[in-house]
Amino acid sequence: MHEPSTPDSQERRALLFLITINGMGPKRLRKLLDHFGSAQRALSAPASDWIQAGLPAALANNRQQGDDARVQRMLDWVDQDPRHHLITQTDTDYPELIKSLPDAPAAFFAVGEARLLDEPQLAIVGSRTPTSGGLGHARAFAHHLARQGLIITSGLALGIDAAAHRGALAAQGPTIAVLGTGPDLVYPREHARLTEEIVSAGGLLVSEWPPGTPARKEHFPRRNRLISGLSEGVLVVEASLQSGSLITARLAVEQGREVFAIPGSIHNPLSRGPHRLIRDGAKLVETAQDILEELLPALGARLNRPPRASHGGDAKENDTERIQETIAPLDPQHQLLLDLLGYDPRPADALIMASGLTPAEVSSILLMLELAGYVATLPGGLYTRTA
Repeated sequence: MHEPSTPDSQERRALLFLITINGMGPKRLRKLLDHFGSAQRALSAPASDWIQAGLPAALANNRQQGDDARVQRMLDWVDQDPRHHLITQTDTDYPELIKSLPDAPAAFFAVGEARLLDEPQLAIVGSRTPTSGGLGHARAFAHHLARQGLIITSGLALGIDAAAHRGALAAQGPTIAVLGTGPDLVYPREHARLTEEIVSAGGLLVSEWPPGTPARKEHFPRRNRLISGLSEGVLVVEASLQSGSLITARLAVEQGREVFAIPGSIHNPLSRGPHRLIRDGAKLVETAQDILEELLPALGARLNRPPRASHGGDAKENDTERIQETIAPLDPQHQLLLDLLGYDPRPADALIMASGLTPAEVSSILLMLELAGYVATLPGGLYTRTA
């Protein structure tokens, strides 16, 4: 059943029609809305007025070539489920932090709790192929910060993004996934269950792309500006120098957001991204408290929520202490290798020479330590201790 025709619904339909015009990006649409004051007035204006507003002549002359059928599909999708939302810049749920961006989307398509968009958020991003230590950092930071009332925002990608979402969920905190597809599609497909968990736990899936939009390479840099733009700050866990996470960090700086980075071993190629950011002015963080101390003065009462209780534990209890209490003493040979390994990656050959153990013994012990979570493997046959 379609909504009755009202001035608001007519304006929303006109806005969606403008979005479907080929070549109409967020910056051009922003120019139109700023110039004409409404989507309906923009549609009824002559091409000469569009050109005067700063749009290309080719686009102005094709201004009526939107897709009415696609607009109706968008509206039908919103009507399908009360959890489906179309959020325009005039809606109360539209995030204030995004409105000031020159390329702010005219509308968001979302699934879940739309009110979260305007709540204090921290973005956590990083490599799609992290070390086990990096995954642990992402989960632990997200878990702790979610318990303190921050919404954890990320991009639903493999690796660090997914670990951040799961860390927030484990703390019974909502999390926001910013998509590079339409809100009705899951990318990567492996995260179909994760998206269900995010929505069912009171979180949000959000996209500037209409329903039915597939994943395209060029979508993800645009998605990154929203991950940073929605957030008070961005934490980069592990990233190579070519990582999209560094793009997100650069956009965060341009948007006036805080950038945080976790340092790592100089031998880990995934530490190079965070180290570059720290060299360029990002704040080095070792604990989640470092981030809270930086953000709390600016957030003030906006973060005035009691810490969420985690599963079966006291929210005030120190996570690290609780984990360490559960670790049983290691076999002496296992402890020897762990001590020799230190926190810088080393090859198995070096451990064999230093320990006096046989290659078979070292290989077996390293495997057991890895399965127990004490050791992680890195490219090039290197081993490193996890945090």
